[in-house]
Amino acid sequence: MFHWLADTIVYGALGLTEGERLAEALHFFVMDTAKIFALLVVVIYVMGLLRALMSPERVRAYVRGKPRWLARLLAITLGAVTPFCSCSSVPLFIGFVEAGIPLGVTFSFLIASPMINEIAVVLLIGILGWELALLYVAAGVLVAWFGGLAMEWLRTERWVEDYVWKIQMGEAQPTAAGKGWKGRHRFAVTEVKDIVRRIWKWVVIGIAVGAAFHGFVPGEWVTTYLGAQGDWLAVPGAVLLGIPLYANATGIIPVAEAMLGKGAAVGTTLAFMMSVAALSLPEILILRKVIRWPALALFAGVLAIAFTLVGWTFNLMA
Repeated sequence: MFHWLADTIVYGALGLTEGERLAEALHFFVMDTAKIFALLVVVIYVMGLLRALMSPERVRAYVRGKPRWLARLLAITLGAVTPFCSCSSVPLFIGFVEAGIPLGVTFSFLIASPMINEIAVVLLIGILGWELALLYVAAGVLVAWFGGLAMEWLRTERWVEDYVWKIQMGEAQPTAAGKGWKGRHRFAVTEVKDIVRRIWKWVVIGIAVGAAFHGFVPGEWVTTYLGAQGDWLAVPGAVLLGIPLYANATGIIPVAEAMLGKGAAVGTTLAFMMSVAALSLPEILILRKVIRWPALALFAGVLAIAFTLVGWTFNLMA
C-alpha cells in the first residue's frame, strides 16, 4: 500500500522518471513517511490502551518481582518477536519508561526490537545463508544485553524527563482514562495526538536526511569504501554512514546482499546493518520525548562502539 502511494505521487502526480536520483529520494521519503506515521499511530494507540488497562503500579510490581537478568531476558525476547523498526519501537519504550520499568531493561528492548525479528531472520537465511543469519542474531542479542547493561552502569536515569518521574510517583495521572472502553479509547486517541504533535517535525527531518542518502549516495561508493577486509576504518565508517539512513532489519537485507555480492567485508556489512536498523536519526529524535540529550549521546555512543566491535570481530574471523 505504501509503495503504491509513493508510486502514485512521485511517478504519477509529479511525473518523475523511475531510476532518477530525485525520483528515488522522493519515493523513499513519501513511502517511509506514510509507513512510519501509520506504524506510530497504531503502536501509540495500542500502548495507550494498555496503559489505560494496566496501571504503572501493577507493571512496577510485576517487574520488581523478577530478577534483573530475567527482566532483561524478557525484554530482549519481546524485542525479538515484535517486527518493529526503530521508530515504531520507541512508543513501547516510552510506555515502559513511564510505567517505571528500569531504564537499562527498556534499553535492551529498544536495541533488540529493530535488529532482530522473525521476518528478518527468515530473509537472512534465504538470501545470505543460515550461518550469517545465526551470527547476526547472536550478535544482536549480545549487543542488546550488554548495551542495556552499559546504559544502566552509566546511570542514565538522571537524564529522564521530569514528567516521567511525576508519573511514576503518582503526581501525574496519565491513565485517568475513565471507566469502560470508551474512556480508554479517548485516552489512547489523546496519547496519539499528544505524542505525534511533539515529534512529527523531527521524524520528517530524519526521514528527509535518510531519503537524501538513499537517492543521492551511489551504491558503488558504499561498496568501494566499505569493502576492504583489512581496513580497520571501514567498520566505524559503515556505522557512521548507517546512522542517518533509515530502514528496518528486513528492508536493509537486500542492501547487505548487494554489498556482500560486490565484495564488502562480512563484519563491515553486519555493522552497517545494525547501525541502520537500531541507531537511526528519527529514533534518536523521538526518544528526546523521555530522555535528555546526554543520555541520547551515551546511547548512540554505546551502540556505535558495540557495532564497531562486532564488525571488527567478524572481519577477523573471516
